[in-house]
Order: sequence, then C-alpha cells, then structure tokens
Amino acid sequence: MVTNVYLCVKIEYFKLFEKNTMTGLERLVAAKLLKIKAVKLQPNNPFTWASGWKSPIYCDNRKTLSYPILRNFIKLQLARLIREKYPEAEVIAGVATGAIAQGAMVAEELGLPFIYVRSSPKDHGLENLLEGDLLPGQKVIVIEDLISTGGSSLKVVEAIRANGGEVIGMMAIFTYSFPTADKAFKAAKVPLITLCRYEAVLEEALKINYITEGDLETLNEWRKNPSTWK
Repeated sequence: MVTNVYLCVKIEYFKLFEKNTMTGLERLVAAKLLKIKAVKLQPNNPFTWASGWKSPIYCDNRKTLSYPILRNFIKLQLARLIREKYPEAEVIAGVATGAIAQGAMVAEELGLPFIYVRSSPKDHGLENLLEGDLLPGQKVIVIEDLISTGGSSLKVVEAIRANGGEVIGMMAIFTYSFPTADKAFKAAKVPLITLCRYEAVLEEALKINYITEGDLETLNEWRKNPSTWK
C-alpha cells in the first residue's frame, strides 16, 4: 500500500515536469484543493473570517494533511522549488500552527534543520516565540499554508530576523493574491512563491461547474476590496 502511494506521487510529479510551467502546477493544485474541499466557494452564503470580513471563499489547507498522496505531493513540490530557487537554504521554518506539519515534512525531505514560530510567546517556561535552534546568520526559508494580507506571515519573518536569522524567501500553498499582501512582501524584501493562486482556483472552479459566470464576477469583485465587501 505504501509503495503504491509512493508510485502515485512520483508519477504525478514527473507528469508535472512535462508541463514545466508554474501555471500547470497552479491548476493542478487548485483542482486538488477543490476536490477535498480545502477550498470552498460560497458567493451566495459568505463565510465570516476571524477578522470580521465577509468572504465568498474559505481555505483550510490543514485538510491536505489527511490525504497522504496530496500531502506528499505538496511536500515534494515545495522541496523541489526550494532546491531550484534557494539551494543556499540552511533552515526551514514553519508558521504555527497551520504550516508546522508541512514545514517539518519539507525539512525532512531536504535534510535541513526545522524550527517554527508561534503566533505569540508561550506564557510559561522559557516564553519562547521561536521554537528550535537557529544560529546567527543562517539562511531561512519560511513555509506558510496560506497567505491573506501577509500580516501574520511577515511577523514570523520579523521574529526570525530578531533572532539573527536571514530570511531569504517564503513558500506557501495558496495565496488570495491581495494587492496589499504583494506590497507588504515587497516592502519587507521577502520573495514569495506559492503553489496556487486565487485566480487558478476560480479558473478551475468554473471549468468543473462549481461556480457560474455570475459567481465569478462576484468572486472577482470581492478580491478588489475584501474588507468592505458585502
């Protein structure tokens, strides 16, 4: 059974190389996230985010951990991109809590040390914000599961820098592609690479008749100004 799972991952992995485009990867990941309902689209019955925003989309990439083939596929793609783009990486950092598991798997695949950063310091013991050993000057790749406004992700970057690490890039499974996030990452001088973008999810959802052309218009309008969208 394990052998069959491994072969399935490898076959899909090499098929992707034949396409050799990030667009192909984005479409493939979008299809997988929609299939397991890690991404849900409800233009007529919006979700409410923790921030209070009303949203026609909800993404929970932690669900990918329950699907071994998909879990390994994501791990392999993140590891491949790090090898290609950041061969000098010395440490992998996960963002708590959503990206701890995926970050640890990527670190294992690459044979690199792993650390993770909490959303806030522990209220007992050593009161750590950063867990694990990070040496001054080490080059770090941050693994995130989801990018929205970029605020919480970039706080992790600040924590790593404050502890002497050099963040050379961030990798994530999915991004909503908000313009504010793009500006924030540029201002922080943190290159961001994602396996899938909002646009790819909408394209795939329309293709499989998950949404209609009318829904597509609503979903595009929401992303222009999500904080005030009704």
